[in-house]
Amino acid sequence: MNREIVKNGYIEEKIDKSINLPEAIIKLKKEKNAVILAHYYVKGELQEIADFTGDSLALSQQAAKTDADIILFIGVHFMAETAKILSPNKKVLLPDLNAGCSLADSCPEKDFAEFISNYPDHIVVSYVNTTAKIKALSDIICTSSNAKQIVADIPENQKIIFGPDKNLGDYVNKQTGRNMVLWDGACHVHHEFSLERILQLKKDNPHAKIIAHPECQKPVLMVADFVGSTSALLKFTGTDEAKTFIVATESGILHQMKKDNPDKEYIPAPGDDPDCACNDCEYMKLHDLKKVYNCLKYELPEINLDKELSKKAEKSILKMLEISEKLGL
Repeated sequence: MNREIVKNGYIEEKIDKSINLPEAIIKLKKEKNAVILAHYYVKGELQEIADFTGDSLALSQQAAKTDADIILFIGVHFMAETAKILSPNKKVLLPDLNAGCSLADSCPEKDFAEFISNYPDHIVVSYVNTTAKIKALSDIICTSSNAKQIVADIPENQKIIFGPDKNLGDYVNKQTGRNMVLWDGACHVHHEFSLERILQLKKDNPHAKIIAHPECQKPVLMVADFVGSTSALLKFTGTDEAKTFIVATESGILHQMKKDNPDKEYIPAPGDDPDCACNDCEYMKLHDLKKVYNCLKYELPEINLDKELSKKAEKSILKMLEISEKLGL
């Protein structure tokens, strides 16, 4: 197949305006025995055509259990890599290769390897929001859902390096009483929420509860009524008695929150700049129906990984799954 049709990171071929894209994508999916994954942060219309919506690792695990030949991951690059690691025999597609991640990009392989070399008696726990190369340098992977439990399970006398998210690492340190060495990385969306403007929202909406992802900075987490992963935030809004929530994570999750509990109100937490859509990840929002359609039609762009690299990266993921199973997570 001609890979030259992928220009600027995606297929730009024009599509007949008469085509109903959601219907056409579903038809292609069935014809090609594909499974479509959509992260909670992508556009709502894309979540609606997905077989599974959720957090990154959970999506890759679900796809691995299917008999699909093709995984189309509507998310960011490291997520598609993880899907390929867990499903090496499936074809993995990403609609737009420009869909990177500021957090993953904040941790270059060469720099992280040098950082690790300065702490030879430490083991490396890395957040799943990393490239395959960083996973291959790590001993254990964790998610925002299980980071606290994974770290707490490691013997207290074992020193730990945690990367790349310093905010999540600091949160886990506080929760576990550990003193992990933290890599200085962050997600630009979660790092830019404004405590001052969040508190003003709370003042204007006194009955609202503040909920935050642990990738947020410490001051935001300190004022939050609930801190948890994207899935945990979604679950909390459904089970808690509050009717209004100030949501300090990427705004894409509001689509699922409104869908699950339309009688409640969800206010996206603001950033420092009132003119900036700081609660949007521009990488997640790169995907659209046209790119998804062309991606599935031509089965490009495809994500491929070096087999040796993939196996090294898989070891750290499998170690996490082993601990999770032991702890009943």
